[in-house]
Amino acid sequence: MNLSFFYYFGHYLLFLKSMLSKPEKTRIFFKRLLEEMYKIGIGSLPIIAITSLFIGAVTTVQTAYQLVSPLIQKSVIGTIVSDSTLLELGPTISCLVLSGKVGAHIASEIGNMRISEQIDALDVMGINAAAYLAMPKILAGLIMIPLLNIIAITLSIYGGYTAGELSGILKHEEFISGARETFKGFTVFFSTVKAFTFAFIITSVSSYQGFYTTGGALGVGESSTRAVVYSSVLVLLFDYILAEILL
Repeated sequence: MNLSFFYYFGHYLLFLKSMLSKPEKTRIFFKRLLEEMYKIGIGSLPIIAITSLFIGAVTTVQTAYQLVSPLIQKSVIGTIVSDSTLLELGPTISCLVLSGKVGAHIASEIGNMRISEQIDALDVMGINAAAYLAMPKILAGLIMIPLLNIIAITLSIYGGYTAGELSGILKHEEFISGARETFKGFTVFFSTVKAFTFAFIITSVSSYQGFYTTGGALGVGESSTRAVVYSSVLVLLFDYILAEILL
């Protein structure tokens, strides 16, 4: 394995360690936290809602297309849509979308502050720049992205339910019956664990890429691209790891 991986991984861990300090002013920290929660949560709600509704609708239509045997009950469609949304489509697809929107925004915002020497000014004033800039974003992500995951799951199932009803594929009673038949509380827990993990990956990796931006305006674009690519790959990697560990 290339030794540069260990260098950057160690550098990333040191960046996380540098954030573990008490905020200089708690009131300002909570104000920034609320601002970031609004940006990540409310700002991402429209794209999450649209994506989730169509994912649920498409899953219902495609599942019905594949179930060609008359021996299979139509309620199975509700089971497949519900379980696949809880296990995979809700947390993973939503966080991949968020890695593009939230990740790029975080990296570009902090990157612009780096190239405009605002971070250097914070260091000169004795302020922990990493904790001041990155910590509110990471905490806001850990709070809002799991909530967005719940919304995504709800809307995805509703999208599948609505698509089945409007297209005449199955009645709403059949969809609900199938969704309830195999529902397990652990599935919701597993989905929440994935959402928390992905939230930390997206916000911390993007903050790290932005914090160490170099090369002027062009470097900001490169940092944003790396933030999206790295966080997306890590989301998929930890999606597999968590499935192996918890399922």
